[in-house]
Amino acid sequence: MLTEQTVELNASFAGRDEAIRRAGELLVANGNVDERYIDSMFEREQSVSTFMGNAVAIPHGTNESKDAVLSSGLSIITVPEGVDYGDGNVARLIVGIAGKGGEHLEILSQIALVVSEEENVEKIVASRSKEELLAHFDEVE
Repeated sequence: MLTEQTVELNASFAGRDEAIRRAGELLVANGNVDERYIDSMFEREQSVSTFMGNAVAIPHGTNESKDAVLSSGLSIITVPEGVDYGDGNVARLIVGIAGKGGEHLEILSQIALVVSEEENVEKIVASRSKEELLAHFDEVE
């Protein structure tokens, strides 16, 4: 589920929407979702913020977008300088999620375990290579 193709290091975004769009584009490029899924990620954000604390945002689509998910996947983007996620929140790690079938919540809970520790988030954001970043997520597999 985690591949180097869906990891982007040291990104910089003008704002939250640009970060969400990029997380979705990585999932599209990897064949996990079709373009409609990106729109549903914005719909989700309108109803509830996907900022989770600890400088982490986990944008994902709505329940209605299930038919846009082709296979489960994750996109991971580090933003060392941070991106304004609204309401005074700054995200330094963006994790886009697409879950096929009932995998959405399972993936979310596994990711939450990794990023619940601020120290882990710092190590992930400081990753110097995609391989190093992926190693932090080994338990998600």
